[in-house]
Amino acid sequence: MDSSGRMEVVLLACGSFNPVTNMHLRMFELARDALNASGDCKVIKGIISPVGDAYKKTGLIPAHHRVIMAELATKNSGWLEVDTWESLQKEWVETAKVLRHHQKKLEASCCEQRQHSGSQERSARKRKWAEVRPDAAPKTLLELEPKGVPKVKLLCGADLLESFGVPNLWKSEDITQIVAHYGLVCVTRAGSDAQKFIYESDVLWQHRANIHLVNEWITNDISSTKIRRALRRGQSIRYLVPDLVQDYIEKHSLYSAESEDRNSGLPLAPLQRNAADARS
Repeated sequence: MDSSGRMEVVLLACGSFNPVTNMHLRMFELARDALNASGDCKVIKGIISPVGDAYKKTGLIPAHHRVIMAELATKNSGWLEVDTWESLQKEWVETAKVLRHHQKKLEASCCEQRQHSGSQERSARKRKWAEVRPDAAPKTLLELEPKGVPKVKLLCGADLLESFGVPNLWKSEDITQIVAHYGLVCVTRAGSDAQKFIYESDVLWQHRANIHLVNEWITNDISSTKIRRALRRGQSIRYLVPDLVQDYIEKHSLYSAESEDRNSGLPLAPLQRNAADARS
């Protein structure tokens, strides 16, 4: 927590980012504004985690291109960053495991800070105790303890939230872990009814206090699918993606009718894995 008692939060967005769009970046800004305004949280960082190639989604171009585009998109941001861990895995990684990975990284970082802080404090106390008054009591370990570990929360759109209802796309235990242990920050879109979906799901309803719905009052219907369609048709995508991303796409001729057929006919990795687990 910060000095005012607010929980420090790291927003994590997992997805294809095929390509990253201005809407993806706006989601982070909308979520940060909403959580900070709640008075309970303070967002300290946002992480974009592109999915690996093993996800096998139709039209998914190689991960290294998607990572580079995300890095270009966040180049001038003071709080957004791109993490490559998920994209570098040979097999598809469940979102719950990606959240766990980043939470453990934060815990390890805080542990190192505690050890470093404790070492400095012990050295300082040794110097001060030689000079301090005999009746002066040293600070307790509690007073010396650094801030708590920030909490990772999954940032998503209403489409991801509603995908929890697609058979075999998510493990029920993963959904429970995500909403119960980490929490969701869901940016809604026009035409979606996230509140109704939460009401109709026993698991989501049980943990509704850990699901933060963020209204997108300035509607923005940009999507990666529409970007790719425009590119296939030779139409402009300027102002829909960051300029550096557009330049990269044009330089490498990334999206075409041929690229859209990539992985065509292959089942999504989660559908294949979860269906196999259900049969066994």
